[in-house]
Amino acid sequence: MNENTRKFDLNTSREHEIKRSLAMVYEALSEKGYNPINQLVGYILSEDPTYITTHKNARNIVSNIDRDELLQVMLKEFLAIE
Repeated sequence: MNENTRKFDLNTSREHEIKRSLAMVYEALSEKGYNPINQLVGYILSEDPTYITTHKNARNIVSNIDRDELLQVMLKEFLAIE
């Protein structure tokens, strides 16, 4: 029996959820022939959901992510920090 205390990090779980959602949106944009990076940047800067396709429910998926959380996850990933 393992007697070590396990740490549950809700933030890490949320980060994984955001990354997974962002990957799904990226894939949907690619499938529709859009440049996913340009479209996502447009959405992040303007918060205008029309930058995101409705294909595969991508617009709804991205709308459920708080922009501040999204930027935090992206920055942490870019800087490779935890």
